[in-house]
Amino acid sequence: MNRLTTPWGEFGLTRFPELPRDTLRAWDTADEYLLRHLAGTDTDTGTGPTDLSGTVVVLGDRWGALTTALAVRRLDQLRAEPLVQITDSYLTQRATRANLRRGGADTEAVRLRSVRDTPPDRIDVLLIRVPKSLALLEDQLHRLAPAVHPGTVVIGTGRVTEIHTSTLRLFEQILGPTRTSLAVRKARLILCEPAADRTGAPSPWPHSYALPEGLGAVSGRTVVNHAGIFCAERLDIGTRFLLRNLPRRHGPEHVVDLGCGNGVIGTAAALENPAARVTFVDESFSAVASAEATFRENVDAAAPADFLLGDGLSDMPAGTADLVLNNPPFHSHQATTDATAWRMFTGSRAALRPGGELWIVGNRHLGYHIKLRRLFGNCETVTSDPKFVILRAVKR
Repeated sequence: MNRLTTPWGEFGLTRFPELPRDTLRAWDTADEYLLRHLAGTDTDTGTGPTDLSGTVVVLGDRWGALTTALAVRRLDQLRAEPLVQITDSYLTQRATRANLRRGGADTEAVRLRSVRDTPPDRIDVLLIRVPKSLALLEDQLHRLAPAVHPGTVVIGTGRVTEIHTSTLRLFEQILGPTRTSLAVRKARLILCEPAADRTGAPSPWPHSYALPEGLGAVSGRTVVNHAGIFCAERLDIGTRFLLRNLPRRHGPEHVVDLGCGNGVIGTAAALENPAARVTFVDESFSAVASAEATFRENVDAAAPADFLLGDGLSDMPAGTADLVLNNPPFHSHQATTDATAWRMFTGSRAALRPGGELWIVGNRHLGYHIKLRRLFGNCETVTSDPKFVILRAVKR
């Protein structure tokens, strides 16, 4: 556990899940910069403390650092309105709950909401941790804009590498005049003044597109993509490769699309084998919503399917899956790590029945075959090309 020092105290914070060897912190200098600014202790922006007594919304908090610090700060303030965290991450919500309890915050005064939930009717302070996905920022600014009024304090924060001209343009176009602070320890603030004459245009998301031919059962089918999911504008080449080489199976079985994204892999499995029951799992609220929309768009309404938020397969009953299909990520926010893939593989082994199979697609250089052999005792290369490899491991 690492400790975050703020103007309002020190907090022990962790990411979720808590991994004993994880050296990644639950916050960074962008979070620290924003908290100093809100407290009025930052000499670079030269402003006094921000009034936090109204409805405060924190969008995109990575692991609950901002929410936890603000919740503790507001314990001493008379308040009639809640503190609201809005995130696309189930893991962020789990981390936030744990960090709030650890920090001694009033958890009843904090409302944890997803990006798919209805936003508050009024927002007095809007704090935005700039997401990696520009599309997610665009969608959320559009969704939150009706609740923002000319007196709303709007402040974004991010690492210098996360804030671009296109980022500032979105704030300008959707909310109002925008400027940035000086860079401090490789972080910046975005300071926006909501305009009274905003047009209130709707969000352009979700996007839909038709798949190309040559992808088996989903050739020519429509996929639905909410903002922020991986490759929402077009199908990534790894998924294309897996779709061309999916196992051909028949009869009743339980198939899991793990890390489902827009659900195209699980939808293909359902179309190939109408007798299968497919479970779509992801930690992204937008991904699960996209997967359900894609499935309903293409598969018979009576076809059995489940759509679950989760930390991989940690909540799935052991020995209940026949086939797990997975295109594992190797990033966690800005950090490159194989921790997520490893948890997906271990969770898959636990969820599979004896004789059940895990099929994954991954970049050749990631060496997933070594992990799978260590975990399953076997690993077969189904096929490969110069960039990707499809691997199959069987639970003995």
